[in-house]
Amino acid sequence: MKDNIRYQFKNIIDVTGVPSKAEPDDDYEINPFSDMGAWHAYHLPRIDDKDYYGGFTGPLYIAQEYGVWLSKCFNRIAIYNACNGEEFKLVDCKNADLAYYPGLLVQEYDMEDFILRLELRFVTNRTAIVTTKIKSQIKEKLNLKLNWDGELLKYCNDYENEILDLRLEVSTNGVKVKFPNINWPYNAFTSSEMEYEVRYPFEVKTNVSGDRYLIETDTISIKAGREYVLNTTNTYTFTKDEKDKENEKIIDIFKNTTKYIEDNNSRWEEYLSKGLKGVNEEYEKLIVKSIETLITNWRSPAGAIKRHGITPSMSYKWFNGMWAWDSWKQAVAIVSFAPELAKDNIRAIFDYQKEDGMIIDAIFYNKNGYNYPGEKGGNWNERNSKPPLATWAVWKVYESTNDKLFLEEMYPKLVKYHDWWYVYRDNDKNGIAEYGACIDALNDDVDQIILAAAWESGMDNAVRFDKDYGVEVLENIDDNGKIIGYSINQESVDLNSYLYAEKKYLAKIAKELDKSDDIDKYEKEAQYVREFIRKNMFDEETGFFYDIDIHTKNPLVERGKGVEGFIPLWAEALSEEQAKKLKDISIDEMKFNTKVPFPTASVDNPRYAPNKYWRGPVWLDQAYFAIEGLSNYGYKDEAYTLAKKILENTEGSMVEGEVIRENYNPESGQGLNCTNFSWSAGMMYLLCREYFV
Repeated sequence: MKDNIRYQFKNIIDVTGVPSKAEPDDDYEINPFSDMGAWHAYHLPRIDDKDYYGGFTGPLYIAQEYGVWLSKCFNRIAIYNACNGEEFKLVDCKNADLAYYPGLLVQEYDMEDFILRLELRFVTNRTAIVTTKIKSQIKEKLNLKLNWDGELLKYCNDYENEILDLRLEVSTNGVKVKFPNINWPYNAFTSSEMEYEVRYPFEVKTNVSGDRYLIETDTISIKAGREYVLNTTNTYTFTKDEKDKENEKIIDIFKNTTKYIEDNNSRWEEYLSKGLKGVNEEYEKLIVKSIETLITNWRSPAGAIKRHGITPSMSYKWFNGMWAWDSWKQAVAIVSFAPELAKDNIRAIFDYQKEDGMIIDAIFYNKNGYNYPGEKGGNWNERNSKPPLATWAVWKVYESTNDKLFLEEMYPKLVKYHDWWYVYRDNDKNGIAEYGACIDALNDDVDQIILAAAWESGMDNAVRFDKDYGVEVLENIDDNGKIIGYSINQESVDLNSYLYAEKKYLAKIAKELDKSDDIDKYEKEAQYVREFIRKNMFDEETGFFYDIDIHTKNPLVERGKGVEGFIPLWAEALSEEQAKKLKDISIDEMKFNTKVPFPTASVDNPRYAPNKYWRGPVWLDQAYFAIEGLSNYGYKDEAYTLAKKILENTEGSMVEGEVIRENYNPESGQGLNCTNFSWSAGMMYLLCREYFV
C-alpha cells in the first residue's frame, strides 16, 4: 500500500448532518466521528447545510452514560475582508469539499481570493485539534479578519421537569462550557467539574451573550501565494483532575503540533496497512468501514471504567458502556491492528471480576445503586454473567502478539471464571452448566430471573427461553444450604460448547506456561464435555443440536432449531457424521441458508420472526462461529459461499456512506436496530481477513 492510505478511502461512512435538538433519538440521527477513546464526537455539515459551512457540527458529548449534542455547530469560522469589512461568504465558494477520511474530518472551500481548509483530528483521549489553513490565491497581500461563533442547544427533560442549564464562560484564550450537577438516571449525568473548552494559542476577544458567543482576533496578513495556519484545541473533560492534566498536554500540543499530527497520521497508517494487508480489493472498503466503526466506539478510562475498551456503539443511547462478551469478540477482531487496545478491552472487564470468579455483564461510567449504595448509574449490570468466550479471546490475542506476560497475567483470572460456572451454574453437579442468574436485588421474582438467564446467554429474547415452553427456575445451593444463585431447567448447548472450547484453550495456555497438571486436568474435562454434547444434545431425527431438559437429558426439539446449535461445530465438539448433518442443514434454504445466512431461529422454527431481535434476525457473531465451524471440519467451499453471502447481502455493508448494523433481516438483508455496531464490524472484519485474501 502507498503512504497516506487514508486518502484512498473517502466518506466510507456518512458522518454528515446538523443536530436539531440536544437529546438524540435512541438511535442517533447522525453518525459520529471520534477517536483515541475520546468521550465526544463530531460531524460534517451536509453539502446543502450551507449555514454551517466553516464549522464541524455538534459536538456530541457523552454525559457520562448518554449522548447529548452541545450545539448545532459550536465553533464556526467567518472570514472578513479587513479593509472593507465585507464577509467572504463560504456559501459563495466555487467548490465545497466535505470529507471524512479514516481518523480525519476535512472541509475545503475554494473562494475567489483564497482556499480555506479545515481539518479535525483527535490527538489525545480528551482533545481534538482543528487546523485552519487559509492559502492566498491573489497576487497582492490578503488582509483578513477572522471570527468564530457558536450557540448552545437547550436540553429540557420533561420527565425530570428540569433543564440542563449549560453556561458559557469567557477565557483568555477562547471559550468554555460549564456544566451543572444533573442526575437524570436514564437521560444524562453531569457535574460542575465537567467542562468543554475551545482554546486558541494566543489571546482572543470573547463576547458571551446568553447561550451565544463570538470570538474575534486581530487582523492577519497573508502574502501572495502563502498560507496562514492556525491550530485550536477542543477539549472535553469530566473532572478537575482530568482537566489539569489535559492543560499540560494542551501546552505541549501547541508547542509541538506537527508531532501530534504526524502521530495521528502514523497511527492510522498502521491501522489501515495492517487491516488491509492481503485483503481482496473488493473488500477493502468494508475493512476500512469496520475499523472506523470500532475506533469511533473506543472509550478511554473515565468514571468507574478503568481501562481503554470498545463499547457496542456510540450511536445508540443505551450502549455507552462495555459488555463482557462484546469485549471478547471485539478484542479478537482488533488485535491484528490495535493489539494494546485489544488487551485492555479484555482487562477492562476483568477489573470487576468478583472474588468468586464471576465476570459481570456490563460496566459503565457509574456503578448502580443496587449493588453499590450511594452510586447513581442505571445501566451497570451484575444480575448475570455472559457466555464464556474470554479464554478464546485471550488465546487469540496471544496468537497474534506472542505476549506471554499477558498470558501469565490472565491465566489465573480465566481459571477462576471457568470454575465459577461449575459452582454457581451447575444445578445437578454433573459437570454440565446452565444459564441462570445471580443473587441480586433486581432478580426478585421468577420472571426477572428468567430474563437475567436469557441475558446471560447473550440471546435476550431467544425462542428457547420462552416461559410457556416450560422454563423454570432452580435454586443453586452450596454445601451449607445457602442459596448462591439460580439456574434455569435446561442445559444449554452453546454454553457447554463454549465451556468445552475454554477447556481446550486453558490446556493450550497451561502448556505455554509449563503447567503440566493443568494440561491433563483440562484435557480430561474437555473429553467428558465433548462426549456429553455428542451423546445428549444431538437429536438423530432432526440432525441438529439443542438445549436439553436438565432432568430427562432429552433435547428440547419442540422449541425448534436455533443458531446456538452450530456452536458445537465451532468448538469442534462433534463427530464427523454429526458435522456433515450440520453442514447439510446450514446450506438448506428452508432452514439457515437465507439471503443473509444463519438466522437466530431457523426458517422452519414455528416462532421464527425475521425482525424480532434474537428470534430470527442474523447476528454476525453467531454467523461467524457457524462459518468457522464449517471451515474447521473441512467444508471450505460452503464456508466461503456463506461468508460471501453475509458480506454482500447485508444492507449497506459494501456501500459507501452506509453503516454496519446490530443485526439483519435474514430474508431481505435489511439492517436492523442499532447503527455502527462494534461486534458486527468486528465479525465482518474477521470474515474479510479469513476468507477473502
